[in-house]
Amino acid sequence: MLPGLSVDRRRLARYARVCGGVPGEFLPPAYPHLLAFPAALALMTAPGFPLPAPGLVHTANTLTRLRPIRADERLTVRVRTADLRPHARGTVFDVLAEVSSDTGGDLVWHSSSSYLRRHPTEPGRPGAGGPPPGPGAGAPPFAEAARWQLPAGAGRRYASVSGDRNPIHLHPWTARLFGFRRAVAHGMWTKARVLEALGPELPAAVRVEVAFRAPVPLPSEVRLGVGRAPDGRSIGFALAGVADGRTHLRGRAEAL
Repeated sequence: MLPGLSVDRRRLARYARVCGGVPGEFLPPAYPHLLAFPAALALMTAPGFPLPAPGLVHTANTLTRLRPIRADERLTVRVRTADLRPHARGTVFDVLAEVSSDTGGDLVWHSSSSYLRRHPTEPGRPGAGGPPPGPGAGAPPFAEAARWQLPAGAGRRYASVSGDRNPIHLHPWTARLFGFRRAVAHGMWTKARVLEALGPELPAAVRVEVAFRAPVPLPSEVRLGVGRAPDGRSIGFALAGVADGRTHLRGRAEAL
């Protein structure tokens, strides 16, 4: 548990720039993930943890924002790991995080992240076969909403602000040690960029589910596709490579 946390405004401004947004009065929807990450990393690197942290692949994330969180609020973060289980390509476990306001004691944000430790014999093509179908799997293609050129150093930029320095995100040569041909983008960075693009369309209380279906190689060009439900209560989205059309991320934001 991490009680009495306050948000570093300079770090928040850097995060906003790295994720394509602008710092404001409230935290971006995915920002509490950064507040919880030090505790999560401590759990994953503790003696006796059954899997090594370097090389872990983030395969899914669901975050729930119960209300907007002011940037000046003091917060308490609780993190635990759960559900270690076999997977077709290795072993998967979940990291569960909760963020509460110190003022009223109310739960304001929580998330579940799934991480995969691939088998040592996994072929070099990252994400081969893709993870199990996630939010919106099988849905028709979405209308293109944006295109982004992702630079080779995107992983290093996000690592500098998030503290997530997994070698698979930093350089081609460190990524190759874990079976990747090139460095790959952080899943939470791609999710944060999507949420910044959706911006004011997101409800105040929202659940955002994402399946990271294939790692995003760096550098690359990607397109964001978006589809809105007729009732206005949900937004589907997908991120795909421009060169090969491969779906890297698919998800859904739903009003609570």
